[in-house]
Amino acid sequence: MTFSSSATRAEPASVDDLLLGWNGSEDLWVFAYGSLIWRPNFNWMERRLATVRGYHRSLCLWSHDHRGSPDLPGLVFGLDRGGCCRGVAYRIAASEVVPTFRMLWAREMLRGAYVPRWLSCETDENAVRGLVFLLNRRCEDYARGLSEDRLLDSVRRAVGQSGPCLDYVVQTEQALRASGIDDGRLGALVRRLAQAAG
Repeated sequence: MTFSSSATRAEPASVDDLLLGWNGSEDLWVFAYGSLIWRPNFNWMERRLATVRGYHRSLCLWSHDHRGSPDLPGLVFGLDRGGCCRGVAYRIAASEVVPTFRMLWAREMLRGAYVPRWLSCETDENAVRGLVFLLNRRCEDYARGLSEDRLLDSVRRAVGQSGPCLDYVVQTEQALRASGIDDGRLGALVRRLAQAAG
């Protein structure tokens, strides 16, 4: 099985393109760093803590629907360049790969905010090749260079179809801690949000 991780290759236009090189019989892995940790909405066979290097978790994407509105957009997580990210790798059974990946494509790829890549995910057992949705820095929803005050204000005030942006951020931080993942930056942000609410 061979999956290219090169940033210069053509972007996959469909799930079929994404799965080129898959033999149809091997289980595949998916890396979660945000809401997929606490709301995967797919069946998985195994769950491991994993690290992806070269990218970090960041509230760097405007949400005009699920966690915000056109008038008051919220923010959601993306994997932006630099650093590393501790998250969760899910092993998907071969028989579930196609429906699961179609669901993930519909969930993550409709607005062009993410770029799917096959990357090495380091786990305590061994490194696995996993599907990772990276931030697309060329998308119009990229929230580049926000001040912390504006970020905090957006998270506190925005509400969308899936609920308040604040709930999304807090749930993600809680899910990380429950999994044994310490994201110091996100923890500090949640503490500042709590102080403002109190």
